[in-house]
Amino acid sequence: MDAEIGIDNWADDFVAFHALFASVFGRREGREQAAKYMRGLMSVGGRRNAWQIAEAVGDKTPDATQRLLYATIWNADTARDILERFIVAAFGDEEGIGVADETGFIKEGKQSVGVQRQYSGTAGKIENSQVGTFLTYATTKGHVFLDRRLYLPQGWCADPERRARARIPDVVSFQTKPEQALAMLEHAWELGVPMRWVTGDEVYGDATALRDGVSAHRRLYVLAVPNNTLLWATRPPEEEARREREARPRAKAQLAAGVLPATTVLALALGWPDSKWQRLSIADGSKGPRLYDWAYQRIVESRDRLPGPDGWLIVRRSVSDPTELAYFLSNAPADTPLLKLAQVAGSRYTIEQCFEEGKGETGLDEYEVRYWHSWYRHITLSMMAHAWLASVRNKAEAQKGGPSPSWQP
Repeated sequence: MDAEIGIDNWADDFVAFHALFASVFGRREGREQAAKYMRGLMSVGGRRNAWQIAEAVGDKTPDATQRLLYATIWNADTARDILERFIVAAFGDEEGIGVADETGFIKEGKQSVGVQRQYSGTAGKIENSQVGTFLTYATTKGHVFLDRRLYLPQGWCADPERRARARIPDVVSFQTKPEQALAMLEHAWELGVPMRWVTGDEVYGDATALRDGVSAHRRLYVLAVPNNTLLWATRPPEEEARREREARPRAKAQLAAGVLPATTVLALALGWPDSKWQRLSIADGSKGPRLYDWAYQRIVESRDRLPGPDGWLIVRRSVSDPTELAYFLSNAPADTPLLKLAQVAGSRYTIEQCFEEGKGETGLDEYEVRYWHSWYRHITLSMMAHAWLASVRNKAEAQKGGPSPSWQP
């Protein structure tokens, strides 16, 4: 991205962007070092440790950078809030899509906050790593980071000594990744981020509390679910919760006699006729249009073996390998077109682009910190740099009279 736009040609724009955060840092020294740090993240190629960033920005030693991440008084969450308001102004769209996912940061040693042997999608296996849960925002104007949470494993949460060494606040308790995602979504909505849709992979779609939380806020989701997710094709009849004539009345309803149990999304999809499938191109990939076969059907979710909410089952099928299926549930209205649901489901790839750009262009994974607040400071500054680059890319394309980013929701 740096090579595309030439950040030195946009120095005044960067100054104006950074000025939005002036109140966060208070003292001039902190403000200036934060600006230098972001410029270093965007300018240094390859590994971005404190020494290399210091050299890139003209500092003789990395002391000022380390103070920014460890000792200078400033609040990363306050900076995050200002960033979200900037994103509303630069990228906001009522049809915006929030995308939740996690990424791993491979680390050596055991002292850095949250590090342990755990599955890392970055490595594709169990590695000594930290894991961050992220919320990104996708619209026709681009894709950017909105929020972040360091995933703190239960072993860390229950270890007072490790918590103290890593300076983890007392108020921090264990949260699953879907719980972190919902907290970030609710915060974005409180700040007025326009967002009609939410999507994510099976980690998030399999969490009924997340799906219900999105619905409770009157937003729509298209979330991936595993192939053993249970549902009914039509709403089955239930018996009343209590019958006075029974000696021991039931405390809750149950399925009526003779009703078949719920089926899996896999079994339901395998029974669909060929005529139900539509071949759709929802976005351009690196090798041209990304084509899949798609189909959908109104269904009733199974909750505790009883009928739950009405919704959609959407299934994506590979063109080259028809046995390769992906499944999604949605709470979208009954008149929603299949193309729209497929587009939202397909937009999940934008968070992968954010991770790739963040790690490649703004040093998202290039940090050497051990403390809780230091992790949030580095990640937030990297997100700020990424958002500014994305906004400048839009302005550069507008000046050339070219198109906005090619992805369309």
